[in-house]
Amino acid sequence: MTDPEHSAALPNPLPPDPLPIVAAWLADAAVRVRNAGAMTLATVDAGGDPTARMVISRGFDAAAGWFVFYTDRDSAKGQHLAARPRAACVFYWEPLGRQIRVEGPVTAAPAADVDRYWNTRPADARIAAIATWQSRPIASRAALLEHVAMVEQDLGGATPRPDRWVGYRVWAERIELWVSQPARLHDRATWVRKLTPAGDGFAGSAWTATRLEP
Repeated sequence: MTDPEHSAALPNPLPPDPLPIVAAWLADAAVRVRNAGAMTLATVDAGGDPTARMVISRGFDAAAGWFVFYTDRDSAKGQHLAARPRAACVFYWEPLGRQIRVEGPVTAAPAADVDRYWNTRPADARIAAIATWQSRPIASRAALLEHVAMVEQDLGGATPRPDRWVGYRVWAERIELWVSQPARLHDRATWVRKLTPAGDGFAGSAWTATRLEP
């Protein structure tokens, strides 16, 4: 396991495109860190207050620069994104001494992609998603489990994807890479680009890279 105090620094000079580094870090973390796809997802609520939670990134497009996650559209985060489709994400792998910060607009993932991922989920996870409405109050844990059991019986083995269970792509408009270094002289750099709407997503301009103090 890598000592986070002696992680390899970022390249010098900085590359013009951070996405290959992001892809390499994600691949490395996937084989060396448990739950490597876990990321903090921050959105803004109706009152303008930031709110964050952990989700699992289920994919990264290294060419376009988006991350995808799946959730209930009627959840708190889904409602936030419907009103203001922008988000910030953070991956942090303490054993590797690395962090990735991502900020940018959010679009819906294609239904075919959502269906494809839905079908990879365990049957009990599909049943739970069908039977529950994320973020809604419940009377008790026991009542929740009883309801899920009733729904499972009613389904009779079928597990169709609910329309409210969707995917979101977070498009990287700004990326920051952070590498832990001795004496807390951490290596940080940020890349920024302009995104222009194109089809169901965005086209990106060239990146502008800047090295930052710790």
